[in-house]
Formats: sequence, structure tokens, C-alpha cells
Amino acid sequence: MLRQAASSAWSSPRGTPRGHPSAPASASRPSTEGAAADRSSSSSSSSSPVRPAPGSSFGNKRSYAKHTVASNFPIGTTSSSSARDANYPQIFRTPLSAGNPQRSGYKSWTPQVGYSATSSAVSAHAPSVIVAVVEGRGLARGEIGMASIDLKSPQIVLSQFADNTTYAKVITKLKVLSPLEIIMSNTACVVGNSTKLFTLVTENFKNVNFTTVQRKYFNETKGLEYIEQLCIAEFSSVLMEVQSRYYCLAAAAALLKYVEFIQNSVYAPKSLKIYFQGSEQTAMIDSSSAQNLELLINNQDYRNNHTLFGVLNYTKTAGGSRRLRSNILEPLVDVETINMRLDCVQELLQDEELFFGLQSVISRFLDTEQLLSVLVQIPKQDTVNAAESKITNLIYLKHTLELVDPLKGTLKNCSTPLLRAYYGSLEDKRFGLILEKIKTVINDDARYMKGCLNMRTQKCYAVRSNISEFLDIARRTYTEIVDDIAGMISQLSEKYSLPLRTSFSSSRGFFIQMTTDCAALSSDQLPPEFIKISKVKNSYSFTSADLIKMNERCQESLREIYHMTYMIVCKLLSEIYEYIHCLYKLSDTVSMLDMLLSFAHACTLSDYVRPEFTDTLAIKQGWHPILEKISAEKPVANNTYITEGSNVLIITGPNMSGKSTYLKQIALCQIMAQIGSYVPAEYASFRIAEQIFTRISTDDDIETNSSTFMKEMKEIAYILHNANDKSLILIDELGRGTNTEEGIGISYAVCEHLLSIKAFTLFTTHFLELCSIDALYLNVENMHFEVQHVKNTSRNKDAILYTYKLSRGLTEEKNYGLKAAEASSLPPSIVLDAREITTQITRQILQSQRSSPEMDRWRVVYHLATRLVQAARNSQLEPDKLRTYLSNLKKKYEDDFPRAADLPERTEE
Repeated sequence: MLRQAASSAWSSPRGTPRGHPSAPASASRPSTEGAAADRSSSSSSSSSPVRPAPGSSFGNKRSYAKHTVASNFPIGTTSSSSARDANYPQIFRTPLSAGNPQRSGYKSWTPQVGYSATSSAVSAHAPSVIVAVVEGRGLARGEIGMASIDLKSPQIVLSQFADNTTYAKVITKLKVLSPLEIIMSNTACVVGNSTKLFTLVTENFKNVNFTTVQRKYFNETKGLEYIEQLCIAEFSSVLMEVQSRYYCLAAAAALLKYVEFIQNSVYAPKSLKIYFQGSEQTAMIDSSSAQNLELLINNQDYRNNHTLFGVLNYTKTAGGSRRLRSNILEPLVDVETINMRLDCVQELLQDEELFFGLQSVISRFLDTEQLLSVLVQIPKQDTVNAAESKITNLIYLKHTLELVDPLKGTLKNCSTPLLRAYYGSLEDKRFGLILEKIKTVINDDARYMKGCLNMRTQKCYAVRSNISEFLDIARRTYTEIVDDIAGMISQLSEKYSLPLRTSFSSSRGFFIQMTTDCAALSSDQLPPEFIKISKVKNSYSFTSADLIKMNERCQESLREIYHMTYMIVCKLLSEIYEYIHCLYKLSDTVSMLDMLLSFAHACTLSDYVRPEFTDTLAIKQGWHPILEKISAEKPVANNTYITEGSNVLIITGPNMSGKSTYLKQIALCQIMAQIGSYVPAEYASFRIAEQIFTRISTDDDIETNSSTFMKEMKEIAYILHNANDKSLILIDELGRGTNTEEGIGISYAVCEHLLSIKAFTLFTTHFLELCSIDALYLNVENMHFEVQHVKNTSRNKDAILYTYKLSRGLTEEKNYGLKAAEASSLPPSIVLDAREITTQITRQILQSQRSSPEMDRWRVVYHLATRLVQAARNSQLEPDKLRTYLSNLKKKYEDDFPRAADLPERTEE
């Protein structure tokens, strides 16, 4: 049986509001069970009203207020423009919950999920996720529970993890989810005593709606009941994972109750996919790094697609696009899973028939996740919109199920384990059972079609004839009205000798359209019975009083048809609900195949290579994937080699020589490899990175009153607090916002700390003094970008030619800042003075900091040892080839060691 659409009471902090019946005692009693459901006092609040979305199924305020008479949310004092609004349900909002003034741009309601399963690529990424967050108190502070639901996809993701005082994991997870609304406990935002978590979340999500509810609704016992009641059988193992995770259960209880309220509907029993996602399953990329690397949004122009997402996004479905986005923000860390994806991409590249066959079938799928989301919701009111939505989505469901066999046929001869597993999931007999039951009620030729009139016709005649006699009569009446409209417009065309034709739009219904030379025929010359005239280019659109009346009759007839069809559809849906859960498998299969096809498509457009996974970051001739898309020519390729024995690269070079681009290139290749994509290189080996940190931007931040230097310090402090030996860290020029001595000191200290934790670090700098750190630490490598000097005959001066090639050692370029200043048309007298002053300062400050011959000898031995360790761990060479490699390594050592021993001590004037 379907669950009754009755909301549980959410009691007011000031008692029951006037106009509502008292809440039952059981609802008003705070829960005392478990760690998450602790008793809390409610603060007085002001709140803004919840308004239904335009065109939603509860558009009438009176009927909605009557229907939600038992849904007593915490209500504060609000101003109202009418007596009718005084009884309108309102919710407890932050920062209004503690009497704070409302923020600019703050929305007062969460829109309902759309009814269409044909969302565009743009709307596929519009915020639609609601997240509930709760933190433990007392000794449990820092233990975070999260529950999120996407209104476009009927699945709930539960998380529980311990976080430190920076709350980096919470902020990162919320950034990945890109929420429409965040729900927190009212005790987290008490005026003058807000928790640090609440403060950080509100600072980082200024454009997101916040809602607070009384803490007693974060009830882990109720959360467990919800999961037992709503979780489909295939995912019931989640109960074992979360039954002792009180905080994520508490978050789930508050989330589901709130979603039922704003959607004005309940989820059917055993209809939701619920799973637990630990923080250890994916790599962490903080929001600042995602922005610096331009993973999703281009920093220069948010509208263009010069991003990593733009490079890889050749998906055909909204679900595939969403999966790609989430994977880029949270790459995998499990090598076995990554290699399974890479196997699939490899097979798609090798089998052209499979590639094009899959692409053809996948492109015909609608948004399966959003379709499921609408199907499993049971409206609390039977309205025309609800009826039309159910009929439409049943047609979409039929269209989707008819694609299962073609998809299965395409995958039939696949050899990789993952594709075989997806083929096996499509063997589920429930797909056929659902389609068979649908076809007993729905016409065979009822299908998804583009165009509002086409879909209106499909919905009208979706149900087979002779199932309902009244429905057949209503449809005949509708057909007669449509024929009368066409006949009337034809008569008008003959009467006035004008080329009139019948047109239709969802907003206007049927109207008259005429294509003619508007300059020769002005609107004043049209017959007087034509009203509501509009002109677009060489086309007139208008209607008539008779046509308006016939449209009203048509709409009335349609409402009758939709109502009777809805009754039949609801009965059909109640019969197939027990089988509908197989669509979760289908949705997952389609979105994953779409993403893998997108990876393969990207490979066909460039010479990408399959990455390997070892304990070494080694890239041969790698290039920047986004730069390749922008540039007319292929970017300059460079090598990269970082091991545990040489885990820090210090990179120097003139301005504009390519240092920042190189850093971003390494991170983008790492992310591409860990999501299962090929990478832009001739050869690539990666160590799995559990965290990717960047410090690249040099802008100040007016909103947080942070100077350039303070922003640098905040970013580097975040990295130092959270980095570990499995991190990839990219630092682009640290300490530039303060004086030189302090900048060098800070950079030196940061480098020493990163050396000690064994993180893979790339550090670009203009402080050449920092390069001397290799004299103390053997696991530091100095690299630089080469430049060439050419004669500029037109200006009779030397010019710098940037090669963008990375070489060993520190840069030999001196005063390249002055050369850049000179190239920028700075007055010659200024440049000359600056050069003289620089020379004097250099003589006073710079001292010889070259390493001793003894240190050079130790360095040669150290590098030999690290190469031998690498060969022992990762070599897959045959014995003869391995013997040759070791022989060459020995020869190189013998060549380098005497040269290092004979080196005299050098000084720099």
C-alpha cells in the first residue's frame, strides 16, 4: 500500500501557531535516544514563508494551508500582507533564525523539482541538491554527519567522518555537491554563539539558502526508520553500514522530513537508493584548487568551456554529464577500479563498431535519474499538473525501457569485466515485466516526441482504447474541438484571402500565424476580429474571441482526459512499483557508459596515452589538455619525474616562461588518470594522490579583508594542516607579498616541512636563494624553464624567446624582471636606474651558496640508490632488458661520480 500523505508535526519554538491544531504529544516530545538526538532548547526566531513554486501542484494558498494543517514547522513572527497569509506554513530560516537581518539575494523558498525528464545540459548542472549537516557536541565535536538528496535523482547519500578544526572535509564535500539548500540545527547558529562549522559554511556558501530546524528533528532513531521504510531491497545492506553511525542517521531524518514538506509529496515505500559514502573512497580537491585548476569553470569567462570538464565532456545524457562532473571533483583512489575503467576505454577505442553502436543508443536515453525521481514520489494532492506529470513520465519510462534491448545487444560481445557486468545487469527480467505491464495499458505507438503539441497528443491518446468508456468519449470530444479549430482557421483564411495557418504553444494554446511581408501589410490592415497581434520578423501571430473560447473548451476537455488517464496510470504504477527498482541499475549503467564513451571520444581527438599506477610520478612528453584545446598549435611537451627519493621540485625561470601552466598541467593529468581517462602524454605513470592542493592565485580578497600576503598565508596554512605523504602539492610563488628576506624565510620553512612529510611537491619561485636548499636535502631537485636571447633588429635590443622547455638545474637568467619591465615600455631612464640599484644590492646581499664536492658525491650515490629502489619495486622488464638497464645505470654512476669528486668549490660574484 502507498504511504498516506500525512506530514509529521514540526512544533513551533513558541508553541502552536494560531490557526493550526495542537501538535500531538508524541510529535512535540524531543527524542532522547542516541548521540545525535540530544535535547536542545529553541531560540526565538523570525522566519520567511514557504511559497510553492510557480505552476506547482499546490498553487492555491487556501487549499494548501488546509492540506498542511498538521505540518507545523517552527514559526516566528512575520509580517503579512493579508489575513490569508497568517495561516500559511512558514519555515525556520537562517540567518533569520536568530533575528539577523535577511541577506541580500536570499531566496525564501526552495523550488520543487521539475517534471520534465528531458533537461538540457545546462539545467543538468543547475543546483538541485539539499544537504543536511549536523555536528556532534561536547567530546563528539568534530564528528560530522551529512545526508544529501538530489531532487532530480531519487537517491540519498549518507556520510559520517571526523574532521579537524579547519572543517576542510565538510567544505570540500559541500562544494562538490553544489547544494541548492543546506539544513542545519538551530543550536548551531545562536546569536553571539554560533559554532565554527556554521560560521565557515555560511562564509563559503554565500549564495546558498540556509534552513535551520530544531535539533530534536535530527533524530537517529527516526532516521533509521526512514531508511528501513524507503530503501530498496538491492541497497538494504546500507542498514548494516549506518546503524551505529548516529550523526548521518540524524541528518537523514531531518532531511527527509524537510523534503517531504517542500515537495508536498512523499516517497513511495522501498523506492529510494540509499548508500553510505565514506570520505576515504575518493581524493580530496578543495574548492580553491578546483578554481585555480579551472576544473569546471573558466576563470576568465565562466561561459566558455575551456576547462577540464569542457575537454572531457562529450556526454550525450544529463546523467553522464553529472557523473563526469562529480568524478572530476572527486577522483578515485582505488587502482583496481580505475584500471577497470581504463580497460573499458581501451576496448571502446579498439572496437569502432562498439563505440559508435553504444554512442547511438546512449544518445536516445532521457534523464533516467530525474524520471525515477518523479515516478517514486506520491503527490499529496491530485491536481492537473500532477496528473500531466505522471502521464508524461510513464511515456518516458516506456521509451526508456524500449532502449534496454538495443543497449544489451550492443554490449553482448564485450570482453572487459566492467562492460560484461553492465551487460549482466541488463539481463534483469524486471525490465521486460515492467514494459509488458505498461503495454497492456499504454498504446504501442505512444512515445517521447519533441514539441509541446506532439507530446500533448501523445499524453492524450497514451492509454489504449476500450479501457475506459468515459475516457474514449472525452477523447472524441477533444478531437472534435481540435478539428473545429482547424476548420475555423481554414474558413478565416478563405474569408480574408490570407495565408493563415494553425499554430500551438504551451502558453497560448492554439493561435493563428501568418507569414507575409510585414512592411507591405501593417497590423492596422488586419481584420478587426484578430486580437492580441504580435509581430516577429516576417510573421504575425494573433487570435480571435471565438478561438479563445474554443481553447477554453479544449483545455476543459483535456483536464477531463488527464484526470481519467491519471487514475489508470496510478493503478498501473502501483502494480509496477515493486519492479521499478531495476531502473536504478539502468540509470547507473547509462551514466557510466556515457562517461566512458566521452573519455574514448576525447582520446580520438588527441594522442592520449593509457596511464600506469606505481609509486612514481613519471610523465614523458606531457602537455596541457586545456591549452591544447585553446591553441591552434600543440603545446610544448615536457617531462616530469618525481619519486619518494626526489619528492620536491623547485622550478625557476623568467616571468611568462611557463611555470604556472606546467604546474596546472601536472595536476590535470593526475586527475584525468584517477577518473579513468587517458592522459595527454607519450607515457605516464602516477602515484595515487589522496589529496591535491594548489596555491596559485595572487589576488587579494576584499570580502574577507585579506591582503595578497594574508591570503597566501591562509592558503599555505590550510595545505600544511591537511597534507600527508599521499598528497600532490603545487605551490606557485610563495611569499611574494612581503619583503624579500621574510618571503625567502617562509618559503624555505614551508619547503622543509613538505620535505619531511614526503608529499610530492612542485614549487615555483623567483627566489633563487631557495634553490640552495638542495645542498642540505638530497630529495630536492632544481629545475628551470629555458629561454633564448635573440637580437631584435627593429629595436636594436636583445629580446627573450620563450622555449617553454623544462631543464635540470636552476635558471641562469639574471634580472629577467627588469627585462620584462623593459619590454612593457617602461621609460628607459627608470629601467636604467633600476638596473644600477639592483646591481648594487646584488653585490651586498648575494653570497656563494653552492654545494661542496662532498655533497655532490653524496648526491650521485643517493640518486643511484633511488633508481635501484624504483627498479626493484616497479620494473616489469624482461631479465635481459633489466640487465641492460642496470648496466647503463652503473655506467652513468661511474661517469658522474669522478666528475662530482673533481668539482672545485665555486663562488658567485
